[in-house]
Amino acid sequence: MRRVKTADFSFELPPECIAQFPQGERGESRLLTLDRTTGSRTHGRTAGLPRLLDKGTLVVLNNTRVRKVRVAGESETGARAQFLLLEPPPVGSGAEGEAAVFQAFVRQSKRFKAGTRLFFPAGVTAVSQGVQGEFLVLRFDTPPDAAWFSRFGRIPLPPYIKRQDRAEDDERYQTVYAAETGSVAAPTAGLHISEAVLAEFAARGIETAFITLHVGAGTFLPVRAEYAEDHRMHREWFCVGDEAARRVEAAKRDGRPVLAVGTTTLRALEAAWDGERLTRGWSSTALFIYDDYDFRTADMLFTNFHTPQSTLLMLAASFCGAKTTAREGRRLLLESYEEARRSGYRFFSYGDAMLIR
Repeated sequence: MRRVKTADFSFELPPECIAQFPQGERGESRLLTLDRTTGSRTHGRTAGLPRLLDKGTLVVLNNTRVRKVRVAGESETGARAQFLLLEPPPVGSGAEGEAAVFQAFVRQSKRFKAGTRLFFPAGVTAVSQGVQGEFLVLRFDTPPDAAWFSRFGRIPLPPYIKRQDRAEDDERYQTVYAAETGSVAAPTAGLHISEAVLAEFAARGIETAFITLHVGAGTFLPVRAEYAEDHRMHREWFCVGDEAARRVEAAKRDGRPVLAVGTTTLRALEAAWDGERLTRGWSSTALFIYDDYDFRTADMLFTNFHTPQSTLLMLAASFCGAKTTAREGRRLLLESYEEARRSGYRFFSYGDAMLIR
């Protein structure tokens, strides 16, 4: 069996290509459209997305809301740090018993050995359970609630954005349809979708459906294993409601195209698909989509430009090759990235977008 080398998903990108701020208005970002059958590419703006879709298309979006999960804390020895606290299992998932336990990203996490007491704003305290893999595990004496995060937390911009978060990020690092709080990172393809684009979908007879996948920090970690097969995905919670499920099932049954807005949406759909229908309600997934994967739900993918050697890049490459081969898909995607770089596109979370069809 052929093994997939992580290094094959590398590409060079000058720092000036990485978007540090959002565009002035949603919809102004550039859009590269890739036909994965012919390999042809065209250029436009994300505001023009509805005009690229046929009447009857179903657009599926991830309505998760980013929680202000970056919080300052201090250990009993006086060591201060910024902690990025991952959301515990959501209400209704059947796993609420672990609501007091958070995984955390923090620099030099080994400083906070098991048993170390940590102090957070407003008298909130936790005890370190030690480091597990990429994360520091914290057990809170009283679990912090949404109001506490809203008051004391900050928007967790990704590390390649080399600035402090600003007031505008509270709005621009959320989709306009964000509804279900629980993510530690935005489903960034959705950041391009404005109220005007949603209205134009409806005016053109393009249907929409909303599902939820709470994005975990592990989604954006690079694959550090030499071969993709050896990478372990972090588990994420997602929910497919009955209305969204019925709309997706009807589109598949009728032969109408389905567009997934973002890799998180596509991953949730694929994880929930069970032959001819979607499993309803809350579930969790560690599905890793790469190489020759048999996509069963979406016919098109609207997505941002992703970081090198990431699981998101591997998913997009796999989708590009779904009508040919995985190797051809990787070639098409990386050539598209190079064309975008030469054309002055902006990359990553606040950057420009691709439509893969």
